[in-house]
This record gives sequence, structure tokens and C-alpha cells, in this order.
Amino acid sequence: MRIVVQRVEKAAVTIDNAEYREIGHGLLVLLGIEDEDNLDDILYLVKKLNQLRIFSDSEGKMNASIQDVNGSFLVISQFTLHAATKKGNRPSFIRAAHPEVAIPLYESFIEMLNKHACIPVVTGDFGSDMKVDLVNDGPVTIIMDSKNRAF
Repeated sequence: MRIVVQRVEKAAVTIDNAEYREIGHGLLVLLGIEDEDNLDDILYLVKKLNQLRIFSDSEGKMNASIQDVNGSFLVISQFTLHAATKKGNRPSFIRAAHPEVAIPLYESFIEMLNKHACIPVVTGDFGSDMKVDLVNDGPVTIIMDSKNRAF
């Protein structure tokens, strides 16, 4: 499971050119799921997201978590995070999980984040055409992969 986390002043998603969802100060999380992902990957990333100290404290240092600043999450599914670009010029998405695997994992990720975060979690809509608008704060952008952890 791979995520791109962006600290944002605000972020929004328009779904199928109709529905609009937004957050203020918080984290935009782009979530890529592959076939081998499981509950352990979800728990690892949810814990990291909740404890990640990437917000400024009173001294301007990145020392506060999303919990500390009462932020919100916007979670968007994004299979292209598992693009393979080694061969040729057209990306391959063979590592990205098919919907029958990805949707339950995406829903579990949202459920676990809601359960552990106790702060607002806004989502996109899996498989829909989405337009994401954001103001990156910093800019701060971090990539995490549940398969690449320190033990």
C-alpha cells in the first residue's frame, strides 16, 4: 500500500463533475492499493498518519501531528501510484489491485482511519472521475509505502 501525503491549507474533490467535498487545514492522502496489501498494511499506515509530525508547532518547527492541530483528512484512491515506468513510455499498472480486491481494502482504510483518528475524514469515490484541488502548505509532500518499513 502506497500513500502520498500532502499537508494542505485546504483541499477539495469534485466527483463526476457534480459532487463536491472539501476540507480545510489537514492532510490530503492519495492511496494506492496493490494485490498483496492487507489489514496489516492499513493499520501501519493509519498509525503513521495519525502520529506523523509534519505540522508546525508554536516555534514554527514540524513537530505537531494532525491530532495536535485539529486537522482533517481527505482520502482519494489513486491506482496510478503503482505505475511501473521502467519499460517503454506507457506506464503499466499491473501491480495495482483490481477493484474486487482494492474496494474492500479502500473501505477498510477509511473505516480504520475514522476509528483511530477521531477527526473528520472526507473521501473521494473509488473508481469515479475526480478532480482534486489543493493548496499545499509548505509545500510538504511525503511518500510512504507499507512494504518499506523499518523494523
